[in-house]
Amino acid sequence: MIISASRRTDIPSHYSEWLFNRLKEKYVLVRNPMNPHQISRIDLSPGVVDAIVFWTKNPAPMLARLAGLDDYKYYFQFTLSAYGPDTERNLPSKNKVIIPAFRQLSKEIGKEKVVWRYDPVFFNERYTLDYHCKYFEILASKLGEYTEKCTVSFLDLYRNTERNVKPLNIKQDTYEIQTELLERFVETAGEYGLYIDTCAERNDFHKLGVAHAHCIDRERIERIGGFKLKADKDANQRAECGCVSSIDIGAYNTCRNGCLYCYANYSENTAAKNYRMHNPNAPLLFGEVEDVDVIKERKVKSLIENQMNIFDL
Repeated sequence: MIISASRRTDIPSHYSEWLFNRLKEKYVLVRNPMNPHQISRIDLSPGVVDAIVFWTKNPAPMLARLAGLDDYKYYFQFTLSAYGPDTERNLPSKNKVIIPAFRQLSKEIGKEKVVWRYDPVFFNERYTLDYHCKYFEILASKLGEYTEKCTVSFLDLYRNTERNVKPLNIKQDTYEIQTELLERFVETAGEYGLYIDTCAERNDFHKLGVAHAHCIDRERIERIGGFKLKADKDANQRAECGCVSSIDIGAYNTCRNGCLYCYANYSENTAAKNYRMHNPNAPLLFGEVEDVDVIKERKVKSLIENQMNIFDL
C-alpha cells in the first residue's frame, strides 16, 4: 500500500504533529469525501505501508522530526512556484523559509526524495510567460543541486474554484504558449542538471523531451526502497494521470496555505472552520467520530513482490 499525504491538504505544513501521532499509533481514520459518514480505518504499520508520498509547499515543521519516518520509505512532492502573496496568500517567505527548507530537506534525505513541482502555471497581466521563465531560472539556480527534476502542470479551472480565482484575471493559454514555456524551461533546467516532465496534461510534449510524470511513482519508490512493487495505475485519477494506486489520508477544505487556485479548498470559511476542529491527538484529521458514522476497516496489504526473478540475481 502507498499512502498519499496528501493531494487534499498540506499535511507537512499544517498537520505534521497529527501525522507523527498517527504513525506512532499505526492507524488513521479517513472520511469518504463522497459519503462523509463512511469512515475508513487504515493500518499504517510499516509492514503494509510500502511508501508515503508527501505533498507540500512548506515542510519546515517536519524537518526536526524526520527521524520519526525511519521505519518508512518516502519522498516529497514539493511545490515551489514564483507566485506572490496575491495568489499564495499565507505562505511564508520563499527566500527566507521555503527555499532553505527545500535545501535542508534534500541534504537530510537525498535529492532523489525531493521532487520539485512548478505548478500550476497560469498567465495574467503580472504572471506572463516571460515572468515565469525569468523566475523559473532563478529557482532552478537555487534548487538544481537539491533535486533531480521539475514537474510542471498548467492550471485546470474547476467549477468549485472559479470564484476563488476571479481576482487573478487569468488569461486562457494555448498549446503554443504552453509549448514555448516548456521549451524555455527545458533549456534552463538542462543548465542546472534537471529534467522536466508534466503532470496530467492532455497535450503531448514529447517532441521537447518532456514526458508525462508519475507523481505517485512506482519506479521512484522501487529505487528508494530497493524492491519491486506490484502496483497498477490509479483508476480513481484522470486518464492523463500516470500515478499508481494510493490511499489518501487528507481531507478537502482543510489547507491553510490560502492559494487562490487550489482545487482542494472550495471555501476559505469552511477550511478555517475545519482547521479549528483539528485535534493533533485525534485519529481523524478534523472533527470527531459521530454516532451516525460507520467505521470500516479498509483491507490493505504490502505490494512488494517477494518472488525472486532470475534477472534480479
